[in-house]
Amino acid sequence: MLATGNVYHLPATQFFGNRTAPASIPIPILSANCSLFRPLRVHTSSLHRDLKAYCTNKSQLPDVLDSCSVSEEEINQTVDFGWLPAFPHILVASMSNFMFGFHIGVMNGPILSIAKELGFEGNAILEGLVVSIFIAGAFLGSAGAGYVVDRLGFRRTLQVDTVPLIFGALISAQALSVDQLLWGRFFVGLGIGANAVLVPIYISEVAPTKYRGSLGSLCQIGTCTGIIASLCLGVFSENDPHWWRTMLYIASVPGFILAFGMQFAVDSPRWLCKAGKLDDAKEVISNLWGPSEVERSIEEFQSVLKNDGGDLDSRWSELLEEPNSRGNINDCEIFFKCLNQIFKFHLICLQSFVVAFIGGALFVLQQFAGINAVLYFSSLTFKDAGVTNGALASLYVGLTNFAGALCALYLVDREGRQKLIIGSYLGMAISMFLVAYAISFPIDEELRSNLSILGTILYILTFAIGAGPVTGLIIPELSSSRTRGKIMSFSFSVHWVCNFLVGLFFLELTEKFGVAPVYGSFGAVSILAALFSYSFLVETKGRSLEEIEMSLNSNFAKRD
Repeated sequence: MLATGNVYHLPATQFFGNRTAPASIPIPILSANCSLFRPLRVHTSSLHRDLKAYCTNKSQLPDVLDSCSVSEEEINQTVDFGWLPAFPHILVASMSNFMFGFHIGVMNGPILSIAKELGFEGNAILEGLVVSIFIAGAFLGSAGAGYVVDRLGFRRTLQVDTVPLIFGALISAQALSVDQLLWGRFFVGLGIGANAVLVPIYISEVAPTKYRGSLGSLCQIGTCTGIIASLCLGVFSENDPHWWRTMLYIASVPGFILAFGMQFAVDSPRWLCKAGKLDDAKEVISNLWGPSEVERSIEEFQSVLKNDGGDLDSRWSELLEEPNSRGNINDCEIFFKCLNQIFKFHLICLQSFVVAFIGGALFVLQQFAGINAVLYFSSLTFKDAGVTNGALASLYVGLTNFAGALCALYLVDREGRQKLIIGSYLGMAISMFLVAYAISFPIDEELRSNLSILGTILYILTFAIGAGPVTGLIIPELSSSRTRGKIMSFSFSVHWVCNFLVGLFFLELTEKFGVAPVYGSFGAVSILAALFSYSFLVETKGRSLEEIEMSLNSNFAKRD
């Protein structure tokens, strides 16, 4: 909370220039011993401190704003638009997620028409390959994105990344053979995979600290909006067998919008600082976060850079190394000891390789909790309940996903990341057990169908509130400045591999064991994910990326 003290009303023109603004702005005057952005200082003595001790005391981590307070009435009387300057830049970047969602849905409806026109109708292998080649491209795109962004920055990398997106969509739209269609889908996957890494980092580095979670939720909202748009357009494919080509032409349009829009968007002030463009970084901070934030933010950036170095010359091998100990032959040994004795590892000493491990584990748990399988199987669930129109069933699912994303937008900066993701996975577990119960036990047929639909909708809703958006949000927040891009690349590469494996084996597992046991296993994984999140994650809301890094880096603690 803010510090108590006198409140002075300054002329609004000092902050808004000639723009429309309230007559005056209440500015709390802080006491001399109070700082809104006091860096977290957590002293640690050993890399192998007991994790259980951390778990017992993690609630005692200092709150960034713990020494300051202001009345709730004063807060409510002030309309807060601090998110607005950064919003246009983030909105443009989230167009990448819209394209991701659109390309997810674009093949669902017209796949039969495509197969018939290109001559592979009835060939299950080729039909599956048309979908899965997209994932192969996404894997490679994610793996390479971290390396490129370290050198070009976010604006230029996102613009370059539109080339395979536009090129792939146009190739697919004009395809006269299945080979051309596969190449087009592969290029689209390359672009989508790179964007999946870049956009969450860009938002986390551009958004003001107070709104980082809410603005980060625009990724999930963009994906949901893209899916819904493709499903709505897919309705016309039922009457026009060639409509799929029009949809793929339309899919190239957001790529042009993204490339054009990023020309006017800002680059990350953190990357600009690391690249030596200090004046540009100060200008971005002043425009997006306010002039009062410039000095403090630059000081924090430079403090982290001095301790850890920039990411322009970072290496993949550093994910296995301890900061300020690069080249130490014992680092790999420490890493494997951490994996073998993970419950004796002190999380406060989080280093890059541990964050990479946690990031990869979060995506493994997310995918094996069954989200893509449930989405795939949802149309059959609705069909059993009497909703025979597949497009309508998919639209219900898309709208539920969108509603959950809106809830996340509201909750993530109020309730916090850890609480949201734990609650999300618990809700997913309950949903899966509900569906498994409805399928397994002898109950009324109508009641069984209703419970199955309720469980499916509840699962998708709870996923969209926490497990979906928070996973991609919290990984860059926990990552060090130097290796953030590479940690995200690794984590999303794991995501695409797990995504592919679930899609490959889901139907086979349901045929062998039945739907109920498979859904029950999804519920069990969801509980495991909730326990993992409780044990390994720390709350990051309200803290700048530098404050988080300082609190998790033992080198800062030792200096302090």
